[in-house]
Amino acid sequence: MAFYLAFKEVWRNRGRFFLFSLVIALITTLVLFIAALGEGLALANKEYLSKIDAQLIAFQANVKLSANASQISESKVNSIARVDGVNSVGTLGLSSATLIFDNGRPDLTVSLIGLEASQVIIDGRIASKENIRVGDMIRLKTIQDTKEKFFNLQVVGITESQQYQFSPSIFMPRLTWDKVRSQQTSRSLVDLISNIVVIRVDNPAEADQVAQRIQEQVSDVEVVGIQKAIEAIPGYSAQQSTLNTQQFFTLLIGMLVIGGFFQIQMLQKIPLIGVLKAIGTPNLTVGAAVVLQIILVTVFGVFLGALVTGLLALALPTGIPIVFNGVSIIIAVGTLLAIGPLGGLVSVRLAISVEPLAALGLSS
Repeated sequence: MAFYLAFKEVWRNRGRFFLFSLVIALITTLVLFIAALGEGLALANKEYLSKIDAQLIAFQANVKLSANASQISESKVNSIARVDGVNSVGTLGLSSATLIFDNGRPDLTVSLIGLEASQVIIDGRIASKENIRVGDMIRLKTIQDTKEKFFNLQVVGITESQQYQFSPSIFMPRLTWDKVRSQQTSRSLVDLISNIVVIRVDNPAEADQVAQRIQEQVSDVEVVGIQKAIEAIPGYSAQQSTLNTQQFFTLLIGMLVIGGFFQIQMLQKIPLIGVLKAIGTPNLTVGAAVVLQIILVTVFGVFLGALVTGLLALALPTGIPIVFNGVSIIIAVGTLLAIGPLGGLVSVRLAISVEPLAALGLSS
């Protein structure tokens, strides 16, 4: 009975309810795009660090976990490797450069990552976009001693997408990285340093204890987990907080809009509810009909919004950092489906509190 009442009213007033479903669809599209934008920006910032096969990262102490400011000498790297519980260590040099093209294409900012044992391997994102293949020569520009320096390097491999701080990555041997990277003065081989040290431990469950042990035995280093290192990336936490706040207020506005619409609807049909109650319809049936009506309209609106979002995503240029992550999308859709009934709770309360005689104007 409750479903019949809910569906019958929606069908008889399908134009009005369809327009409101479009409003819910627009809210859904906005929420999903904010969620996808947050995921895309986060991924562009942290992608390389999140894929490191290690549990800990060591920074120079007192640099607030800034990878670019951190400087760790070879002697400290060797000391870290000797700490009990450390399985292996790897050094990373982090810098940036400009990838130059000779055919008129715009220059591209890239992250340079120097590894202990590596060759010149480029990010698959660059290879796909710029049609670079194994064996091709690439030209990099950096600033050294306030002058532009150019380096020609041969690509020997292509890896999956591994962005760092919004830029696709180019991997190279640490000695080559030290020669190519932007710097104020040329460094000798004796002065070779690393920005950070990645650490794999024997037992991942004891990573915190190993981190404490390293800090006690090796001076002037700060050791943290991968996630904390990601959160320390400049702008990462503030960026995610801003997007999460936007998503929260969008959901809140959506709930208020849905609640307001159904409350207006309920005020308009109080006489009808009075008739239903006068002929013996119980409050449970009336309340259930209102809830089902809200669910029907909300589900249709969310489905329509998700469909429009999917179609728009297919048409977006590849350079826009929009990533539709399955988990975040499920959470967003689930929340959107929940705000409909939540926003309509006032309408349900209003429906079950209607007095038949008062609604029909027959009370004394």
